[in-house]
Amino acid sequence: MNEPEPSPAPQGDEDDFSLMDRVKTGDMTAFETLVERHQHSVVGTVAKMLGCANEAEDIAQMVFIRVWKSAARYEPSAKFTTWLMTITRNLVFNEMRRRQRAHLIPMEGENEESPAPQFADADAPGPRDELLKAEMQGAIDAAIASLPENQRTAIILRRYENMPYEEIAQVLSTSVPAVKSILFRARAELKEKLQQYLD
Repeated sequence: MNEPEPSPAPQGDEDDFSLMDRVKTGDMTAFETLVERHQHSVVGTVAKMLGCANEAEDIAQMVFIRVWKSAARYEPSAKFTTWLMTITRNLVFNEMRRRQRAHLIPMEGENEESPAPQFADADAPGPRDELLKAEMQGAIDAAIASLPENQRTAIILRRYENMPYEEIAQVLSTSVPAVKSILFRARAELKEKLQQYLD
């Protein structure tokens, strides 16, 4: 039985597909290109899912090792990034279960040595504003980290990776209406957790 042909992919996806074809043959240069292209996204997603940046690079490295080892079985039936984020999600949650993490909210000061550069603001008028911004971002990170697995994954992929509902549904192995419902519940819960900052 023949599988349906995937719909035409944007140029970036075509590049990823051709790189993966080369990775299948053991082409390390193609693999390094894929890593360079997607590592920032993977590290950022892992950091958000864990609620801290400290272990994100180690797990991101595990993600790309899995990509290398799974290359022979890869079929371009979906966007490469969808497949990559599915691997990322599975490894993050497997790792969290393995370590039997009771709760994922970062301890106070945990991120001080590795602040996320994307939240830095060179135009901020003073240290007090930076402190308030850091407090707010810490509260957002903690609130996201405390969400159930599917809600956390959906909100991170939608908010930080701008992933369409259809791709999130593939990553979560569910339907688009279910993704919308998951996101609705996640946003409601985040709003409740962050109410003091919204008032």
